[in-house]
Amino acid sequence: MNIYVGNLSYNVTEDSLRSMFETFGGVVSAKLIMDRDTGQSKGFGFVEMDDDSGRAAISELNETEVSGRKLTVNEARDRK
Repeated sequence: MNIYVGNLSYNVTEDSLRSMFETFGGVVSAKLIMDRDTGQSKGFGFVEMDDDSGRAAISELNETEVSGRKLTVNEARDRK
């Protein structure tokens, strides 16, 4: 399952994003989306997990506050 994580603090790293989700199960990958010109985080990323762990993570982490920001966590939609 591919999970979208939005409204992340710009201080979040891929390692801290991975740790946030590892409490719910094994994380296959955690990727922050970076601005190609500045190299700064765009404030969102994607985490890949198995389906059961992913659903648990979404239900527990959506709308929780991390580093002063309320996260948006849901199943990622396919690109069009």
